[in-house]
Amino acid sequence: MEPGPHNAITDVPGVLVGQVERVDPPYLTGTTVVHVPATAVAAVDVRGGAPGTRETDLLSPVNSNGGVNAVVLTGGSAFGLDTAGSVMRWLEERGEGVRVGQGEYDVVPIVPTAVIFDLARGGDFKARPEPSWGAEAIAAAADGPVAQGNHGAGAGARAGTLKGGVGTASVRLDDGTTVGALVIVNAAGSTVDADGNLYGARLGLGDEFTHLRTPTEPPPPAAPGRNLVPGPSMNTVIAVIATDVPLDKAATKRMAMIAHDGLARAIDPIHTLVDGDSLFALSTRVPDDDRPRLSVTDPTALGRLETVYAAGARTLTRAIVHAMLNAESVETPSGTIPSYRDAYPSAFRTD
Repeated sequence: MEPGPHNAITDVPGVLVGQVERVDPPYLTGTTVVHVPATAVAAVDVRGGAPGTRETDLLSPVNSNGGVNAVVLTGGSAFGLDTAGSVMRWLEERGEGVRVGQGEYDVVPIVPTAVIFDLARGGDFKARPEPSWGAEAIAAAADGPVAQGNHGAGAGARAGTLKGGVGTASVRLDDGTTVGALVIVNAAGSTVDADGNLYGARLGLGDEFTHLRTPTEPPPPAAPGRNLVPGPSMNTVIAVIATDVPLDKAATKRMAMIAHDGLARAIDPIHTLVDGDSLFALSTRVPDDDRPRLSVTDPTALGRLETVYAAGARTLTRAIVHAMLNAESVETPSGTIPSYRDAYPSAFRTD
């Protein structure tokens, strides 16, 4: 196994990513859209105690929805859910969605959405994603490299005492299929152990993280305040895991469930009452492909399913590491949020 050409979720055929962010004071927030023009079978698994989501019930295997057109990951807490509306309108204008009439544009796009809490992180409670940012992000969606760190919904993210962000990774399985992950790391927990090592770096493929070593610096002190709003810290890790392996809805749901293991390997603690950890899983539809979709009730499919599920969880762990390595320190009214690179410069080999 090895990473795909971009080591990104866009290595999965049929997956595009677009992002918009604002980092000029008092803004520190953004929106990321995963677009699947040919649609994809989708599922979700929510395990955080404070989720902010939209259009998730229809992804249940017992419900009739057959697929999604896009997934939105955004800052702005519940206010950020408004960005999905402009994504729907953008898709409607192109005739993408569930057909409900005879007209070319008689469609209802299916756009599940999840948010992170980053309100006031840049200094102003109302400096949050505008509804139009969703349309801007999907209009910019492409199948190439994905900007990581302080981009898209990762612009205002943080993880423990460090700057979080958006990260992505992929793996090409031995049979030629691909699994990819994209994550917004905004966790209450930490991504580093007591010695300053990134928990997830041990799961790197090949020489992916061999440039890292145990740092000598002490852990950075906690910033004066995680948010500018009163009350406990609020966070959330949200992600999309995708594959071109043909899965039915129940098998896709299982992929989302097992992918949470990827969070637990990279962040401690995880799934707290102030996190809204929500993971979407996608199985892309390949045009002109009439292979039967794999099912969890088919004994002959179990081996292949377990391989894909394990790859999804490990790829998500690696994406979290990339988010932390690409994040950049930011100055906020409540103090500096240091990046991993700035907090632990000795963690990077120079030889």
